[in-house]
Formats: sequence, C-alpha cells, structure tokens
Amino acid sequence: MGVKVEEFGFGLPPRLCGWRCYQGQKKQIIEQEEEIEVRENSEGATTVHEEITEVGILKPVKKWKFFWGENIPAEEEGWVATETIYSANWLPLGGFCKIKGENGEGETDADSFVSKAIWKRISMISAGVIMNVILAAVLFSIGYMVGLPQSVEDASNKAIVTDKKIQIIQVLPDTPAASAGLKAGDIIGSIDGQKFTRDADLQNYVNTRAGLELNYQIFRDNGTLDFKIKPANNNGKGEIGIAIINTGLVRYPWYLAIWKGSETAIVLLWMIVTAFYELIKSLFSGHGVSADVAGPVGIATMTGQYARMGFVYLLQFVGLLSLNLAVINFLPLPALDGGRIIFLLIEKIKGSPVKREVEGAIHNIGFIALILLILVITVKDVSRLTGPLVALWQRIF
Repeated sequence: MGVKVEEFGFGLPPRLCGWRCYQGQKKQIIEQEEEIEVRENSEGATTVHEEITEVGILKPVKKWKFFWGENIPAEEEGWVATETIYSANWLPLGGFCKIKGENGEGETDADSFVSKAIWKRISMISAGVIMNVILAAVLFSIGYMVGLPQSVEDASNKAIVTDKKIQIIQVLPDTPAASAGLKAGDIIGSIDGQKFTRDADLQNYVNTRAGLELNYQIFRDNGTLDFKIKPANNNGKGEIGIAIINTGLVRYPWYLAIWKGSETAIVLLWMIVTAFYELIKSLFSGHGVSADVAGPVGIATMTGQYARMGFVYLLQFVGLLSLNLAVINFLPLPALDGGRIIFLLIEKIKGSPVKREVEGAIHNIGFIALILLILVITVKDVSRLTGPLVALWQRIF
C-alpha cells in the first residue's frame, strides 16, 4: 500500500537487539582499452596503438549493522540508513510491524498509514488475520497429503484411510471411566483381550456386561496402560461413561488435499467463531466460563504433547492454533486488530477520526489489560503443572 515500515520485530518491546541496513556508494576502478589509429605518411601504412586507462565508477553497495537495545548506529558520511529496523525483543509474545503514521503522525505524507484511504487501512490491519487463516489452510492441506487424523465417518469415498482405531472423544464426569482415569484422546486397543474395528461392536460388547469387571488396554502418549472398569447398569445395559468414534489417518490426492484443507480451515473457523459467541453470551448472562483457558505455558505444554504423538498431530494442532489466533485478534477489543478496525469504522461514519489521544489511551489500557490477563493465565498454567509436584512434596514432608 506504499506505507513505510519503520520496524519489524519478533517479540514485544523492550528491544533486545536489532539490525539495520545502510546504503552507500563505492568507487570501483575498472580498466578500459582505447584504440588509437595512426597513419604513416609515405607508404600509406596504418598502425593501431592500444592504450589502457583506469576509470572510476560509483556502484551502490549495502552493509548491515548490528546493535543492542536503543543504540541505533548513526549514519556515516556517504551512507544512508534504510527505513526498516529488524529487531528481537525481550517479551517472547508474537511480534509487531511498526508502520509510519499508525499513531496519527504524518497526515500529509504519502508514505504514512494515516494518509491512506480507510479501506486500505482496514485491509492492512486485517492482513495478519487473513494470513493466519491461509496458514491454517496450507497446514491442513499438507496434512491431508500425508494423512490427517480425523473421524473415518467424515471421510469421502475418494479418501485413503489407514491406521484405523477406536478413540475416546469424551469422558463424562462421575462415571466408571472417569473414576478409572480414562481421558479424551485415549485409544482403546482391546477389552478382555478382544480387539474391535468398529465402535458399534465395542459398544454392544460393553452393553451386555453390566456389573462385570472389564480389562481395558489403552494406548496413550505412545505408551500402553491397563484399566479395570466395571460398567454401570443403565436399564439393563452396561455403560462406563465415554463417547467413542472410529478415527484414522485420512489422505487425499494432492489436488483434492488442497481443496479439503481449505474447506476444513473455513469450517473450523466458523466453529471457533460460534464457540466464542457462546462464551461471550455466557459471560454476559452470568453463567461464567466453564472451559479451561490456556496461556503461553499451557500452549507450550500442549505443543509438546502433540509433538510426542507425531508430526501430523502437531500439524493439526498448529493449524487450529492459527485459526484461534485469527479469531482472537479480530475481536472488537482495544489493542487488538478488531478494536482498531472499530475506530476506523467510526471515522468513516462520523467523517473525522477519533481524537488520537483518546484512541491511544484506550488502546494502551487494552494492551495493559491483555498483558495482565496473560500473566494471570500463565500463573494458572504453572500452578496446574506444578500442582501434582506440590502435592507429592507435601505427602513426603
């Protein structure tokens, strides 16, 4: 859009270090041959002399300079600094792109953000969110090319399904399964030594054994666990309190994988938007938040868990995480992209921008609240992880 980028940073300030490019000119000496023709007078003979001369030519050159913190190197004589600083920052939370005019300066400059049309500014602010969705579509497409874990029932007849298994997707509270320690994501290998290929056959087996102790072989985190569970009697049928589905690695030809990956990204994006709507509605209706919320520490822990499960599971998780980030960043809250777009829409409606001081103060308050929320969630993540260790310490001492 022709807007100057002043700094591109990994992480959030304060700045740890940075790099900047400087442009200048260097004199380069080249040799040039020149032919001098001399004619003899009497016989008409011609002699050609070659003369070599040195010529200096100015050629554009660049050099990068590294610096710590705010100690940006000054421009040397004959060298001009480029506009963009590339930096690494102390707070490892995402990153930022600082552009000229985002705080209202340079209204008359052609390369300033604030001088651009509103639709251009909205498109620039939305670019990060759009790239999050595109990234998820690309990751899901790659996943479908190599084989993505999902419900077999959702696969089309053109899919290639391998590694079929029966997986637990939900464990109800206060049930035999919950008391035994089964978890969502567990894979049922066998019951009483019998293997099942269809979830209906497994359910029929359990239904006929109410009150009898069953031996479950469970696969979890590349390990095998054994559980003894006695199904509860529910109107003559045995139930342990789990929901199961048939899953497998679903793969498509590359040309179909691209379409399925894009379709999956859009469907999941809509499901996440719907989930956030229900979450916000519950907050305003006084029901509170029932879902667990994870911060940076919790996400890092989950990433490690999915990585241990395998590459495709990690690929799927990162794609889902990218869609979550897109939705969160587009929420109409101060300091987020959605909040900035709200101010641009207000400017479009009223014909003039909100006072820069007021908008800046609102965004700063929103940013501080966001950081505090991250800190609270991080403390919750750490306490959740260290809770078992503390309990063990108290038991010993």
